[in-house]
This record gives sequence, C-alpha cells and structure tokens, in this order.
Amino acid sequence: MAWRSITLARRATPEHEVLGTFGGVRTAIVALGNGGRRLGVRSITPACLSLVRESERIASSQAIDVVVLTGGSRGGRPSEAEQMHMAWKGPAVELVVEPTASITAENAARTLPLLLERGIERAVVVCAPLHVYRTRFFFSRLFEPHGIQTVVHAAALEQGVRAFAWEIAAAAVCRRQLRAARAELVRRGIA
Repeated sequence: MAWRSITLARRATPEHEVLGTFGGVRTAIVALGNGGRRLGVRSITPACLSLVRESERIASSQAIDVVVLTGGSRGGRPSEAEQMHMAWKGPAVELVVEPTASITAENAARTLPLLLERGIERAVVVCAPLHVYRTRFFFSRLFEPHGIQTVVHAAALEQGVRAFAWEIAAAAVCRRQLRAARAELVRRGIA
C-alpha cells in the first residue's frame, strides 16, 4: 500500500490559542506514553519522544508546577514513563513518573491522585493527534469532577493508518474502560 501515514498537523498550535495563560492557577502537564510497538527495540517510539519534546516546549513557555510522565512497560524493559523521564531535556520542574498505566483510562485514573496531592487545578494533557478524542473522553470525565480543568493538546506528529485503526477499534471499549477507571479510583478512596 503506497499510502501509509496521515498528517493531521504540520506544526503545534501556539499555546495562546489552545492553552491560554495560567495566571496563578496550579498547572500540570500530563505527557502520555504512546504505546507504539517496536519489536526488538528497548526504547520509546519516535512518536513518544515527540510528545516529550512538545511537553518540554510547553513547560518552557508557560508556568508549570509539575510534569507527570505516564506509561507502562512491556516485556521487562523500563516503562515508557521512565524512558520519557530519561529523555527529558526541558526546564527544571518537578517530574513525576507514573509507570503502571497501560491504557488511556489508566493514565487518567493513575495520574489523578498525583495531581490532587499537589493541589493542581489545571492539567494540560499532551497526546498524539489521533488520540485527542479518547484522551478528552477519559481525562475530562475523571479530572473535572475533582476540580481539575482539563486541556487536551495534540503534538504535531505524523501517524500511520495503524494508529487510526487502533483509535477506531479502541473507541468501542471506552465506556467499559471508564467504568473500570472509576472503580479503581473508588477502591483507592477517591470518589
């Protein structure tokens, strides 16, 4: 097949168009792992690295209190979050690693307590362009009832047909995953 990638954005949207100014509001960046599969390779994907770079760019241009890097592990290698931490070249802010989440609903459920502990009022969630809709679905439903305003920010990167197909297939289980994430929060005492 000759057609292999979908380009949704050539450049990232300027912060003032999407993120606004934070003006004294305690703000976090939540950088999602990308979950791409690279057989035989023990490092994060180029797409995941692009999400780290976009998070660095935002952190360099806005007042950010904490950056949460979230993403699990496969096959005994360091988690995506740990590798994102090692790749971080941005400003000196508090970096928090959440290394257990393997799906987007878990990213949201497992970062929420970390943000609540730090009194965060606004979260900028950095993800891939095709992932915006599911990211917004989970993060807004889990964060906003706890008083954390959620802004989903897509990094400028190309994604292939496989990523598009994955998002379509994953949409079918969103409600079930949301119920599981809410149940996890209840078990942890966060209702």
